[in-house]
Amino acid sequence: MDAASRAAVAEARERLGELTSRPTGILGRARDIVSGPPRVVEAEDLAGLADELFAVARLLQAQPSLRRALSDQAGKPAERAALARRLLAGKVTDATLDLVETLARQRWSRPFDLVEAAETLATEAALDTADARGELEGVEDELFRFGRIVAGDPDLSRILGDRAAPAAGKSALLDRLLTGRVSPVTEQLLRNHLTRPTVANAETAIERLSEVASRRRGQSVAHVTAASPLSDAQERRLADVLGRVYGRAIGLQVTVDPELLGGLVIRVGDEVIDGSVLRRLDEAGRRLVG
Repeated sequence: MDAASRAAVAEARERLGELTSRPTGILGRARDIVSGPPRVVEAEDLAGLADELFAVARLLQAQPSLRRALSDQAGKPAERAALARRLLAGKVTDATLDLVETLARQRWSRPFDLVEAAETLATEAALDTADARGELEGVEDELFRFGRIVAGDPDLSRILGDRAAPAAGKSALLDRLLTGRVSPVTEQLLRNHLTRPTVANAETAIERLSEVASRRRGQSVAHVTAASPLSDAQERRLADVLGRVYGRAIGLQVTVDPELLGGLVIRVGDEVIDGSVLRRLDEAGRRLVG
């Protein structure tokens, strides 16, 4: 996204935060009654908000003319918000309508950014649900584990990353894989993100979701590949060292790959720390050939 769209998303996320936080004091509750839609703070209501926002994203994805109209800078912000209200009033909750109007009032670099913004709000609302239920850490872990399953199954990865595959078929496949095995929030996130027509790499999409969940817990993620499983004590020491290096809390997502022979490969964001035996052997081989 360009700067204008990033600023628009930040504005919409701030509004989402206002709608999903509990009012403080008598004055705050009175202001809500007089001037705004009811806040969405209970877990079930937050889950419903996420569902509606994902549905709005799918609508904007399927209707290019609509997303152009809602992002047309030739029109006034109030006019774009009024269009959103005419289209959705009575079909979604007041909180969802409020957020879509907020999106319509913003300045967007390109119309498709509206789709991504709606998906961002939906994802945040889903994670709010997990947070309200005390399940945020579990959701992050489930996302990571499912990502490893996808990474280890080329056929599954190909199907979920096939843009030409029907969304209904992907959804049915995910139902068989996930229902009863993961939390409702994890299922909601994976189904909505992996059935998007723009997904080309399922493993990457899941990894990004896991990282968003980790940031919600106040952590950055270190993707660690080890030659053999790490003990709990080793993971704690590694997380502590990385936390000191990066100056913030670091959560570990560990994958075992015996082909490394020994050592670790650690990725934090775009930075890779490769301390594997395999890398050192490769370097030694290149020096001998040279």
